Amino acid sequence: MKAKNLVLTGLILSSGAATGIALINKYIKVNAISKHIHSDSDYLCFKWIHGNVYYKKSGSGRPLLLIHDLNVMSDSFEWSKIIPLLSQNHTVYAIDLLGFGNSEKPGMTYTNYMFVQLISDFIKSEIGHRTNVITSGESASIALMACINNSDLFDEMIFINPLRLVDYTQIPGKTARLYHWFLQLPMIGTLTYHIALSRNHVKNGLISENFFNPVLVNEHEIDRCYESSHLGHSPKSVYASIRCNYTKCNVTHSLKKTDNSICIIGGGEIEGIQDLLHEYQACNSSIEVELIPDTKKLPHFEKPNQVYQLIQTYLR
Repeated sequence: MKAKNLVLTGLILSSGAATGIALINKYIKVNAISKHIHSDSDYLCFKWIHGNVYYKKSGSGRPLLLIHDLNVMSDSFEWSKIIPLLSQNHTVYAIDLLGFGNSEKPGMTYTNYMFVQLISDFIKSEIGHRTNVITSGESASIALMACINNSDLFDEMIFINPLRLVDYTQIPGKTARLYHWFLQLPMIGTLTYHIALSRNHVKNGLISENFFNPVLVNEHEIDRCYESSHLGHSPKSVYASIRCNYTKCNVTHSLKKTDNSICIIGGGEIEGIQDLLHEYQACNSSIEVELIPDTKKLPHFEKPNQVYQLIQTYLR
């Protein structure tokens, strides 16, 4: 009888803990998206096989596809300062990749190959022409691998602050696969994600990594990024895939092989940026490089006019 009572007590406590965690998760999510910052109705929809992908289209002229960084806080808004400038000479497509921003966020493993297929299908379906591409951060590998697989879809490419080449070679190890599995757990995995992507974490990430000018990290920008990282069915799935290196792909061989023109723009205040640029040029001597002083990961947000002038010079 005593043993049965202990078991019953344990079950009740476990059930209570599970209910408590579920309520905490629900509260955090509801609070994170309560300001409805991403309720913009100007998005168009690309109905892709794995889920609806939303994007904005503006301007006229040669097509130009903008691909945001692979960061769970990122979406097409990171291009908002430079789109009005680019739209003067280009038909600009700013996409929210599957798993980011306003696009659907299915509970799945997101891989580099999946994003390559998405970009290729998007260009064929929504753009319908060869296009120039500008990427931010890790997404450079997506554009490059898509170009290698379907070179007839791409013209010039501009990579803003891509990863170091060695960082693209990382693969999911045993520890990463275990962590990926843990994050997919319905309650404790979701709570772990919410802790990792707390509003304070978002704020610190913006200040320390994204912007050189701290004035740009205002309350609205923090709320927008915080909301973006909690929208949709399973935002933790793309976070888990990125953290555990499923989105990585070794691009060194592709860089050497490509005939497409490539320009790399670096944030001048990023530690080691000169070494990174030299690394890419050592791999492919035809790659052009430029630095934007007093910027970090998002020079197109901090100094859009200066970045625009570089883009226009290069794409001519």
